[in-house]
Amino acid sequence: MAKTESKSTTNVAEQSIEQLQKRYQELNRKKIQAETQRDSAAARLNELKAEAREKYGTDDVSQLQQQLTKIIAENGQKRAKYQEDLDKIEKGLAEVDAKFAESVSGPTDGGRSRR
Repeated sequence: MAKTESKSTTNVAEQSIEQLQKRYQELNRKKIQAETQRDSAAARLNELKAEAREKYGTDDVSQLQQQLTKIIAENGQKRAKYQEDLDKIEKGLAEVDAKFAESVSGPTDGGRSRR
């Protein structure tokens, strides 16, 4: 019945020195792996903070969020202006097309208006 017990309860049973060493080595391996991941994450965080300071003048998250909100609003205004400009251009082209079509379909004198 001891074999059906969970792993945590079997660890209470006396283990040989080899088993203990194996457990220690596995735990130590996991510790080293976690420390390596932590160090990599800390280094990456420092890189990103430096990049943020260089690009945006700060690495403070709330200030970066404020700048992002401002940039999004400015982009919305620029997009609206761009759309308005394109609408004006299209309207102007439509007027030119209409005038051209009117002049083509109207009486022609061979391109000579002087006489």
